[in-house]
Amino acid sequence: MTRIRVVSVLAIVACLQVFVLAQKTSFDFDKATDFTKLKTFAFKDGTKVADPLIHNRIMEAMETTLKAKGLTKNDVMPDAIVIYHIAFDKQQDITSYSSGYGGGYGPYGYGWGGGFSTTDVQVRNITVGTLVIDVADAAKKSMVWRGMGVKEIDVQAKAEKRDKNVTKAIEKILKNFPPPVKKK
Repeated sequence: MTRIRVVSVLAIVACLQVFVLAQKTSFDFDKATDFTKLKTFAFKDGTKVADPLIHNRIMEAMETTLKAKGLTKNDVMPDAIVIYHIAFDKQQDITSYSSGYGGGYGPYGYGWGGGFSTTDVQVRNITVGTLVIDVADAAKKSMVWRGMGVKEIDVQAKAEKRDKNVTKAIEKILKNFPPPVKKK
């Protein structure tokens, strides 16, 4: 019985670590905007990442994702202006794991018991990245949609993994652009 409990606790701890690494996204938009009129886009500078290789990955992933949604790039007369902002934050990830067992014996409410437990605490420094994508109506010069993603960054990742991570992040952030139309 004790082994089953320890294995269960280990499985739960392993799952929690996977959930911590998952990207969290959110979006907001101007409900008065008719997004069907936004058919073309152009990019403008926001708060860019300092690394030109990552900047290029972000720009390519945004362009590919927006084109897959039916928009066309038009630097001369765009309907929408797309801007990204990026920020990095150093944080500490604290994980603790406790295990132990106990037992006892005694008839009629009297007896003896014993047990032990141990707790292991791990602290590691992590880098968390926040990517914000803003879409503005070029004619009105006002922001109409914002998407945001937050995730732990693997600073040791190889180039192929970085490509994949950036593409997935952009696709997930832009998943709800244009926002879903609610049927009345």
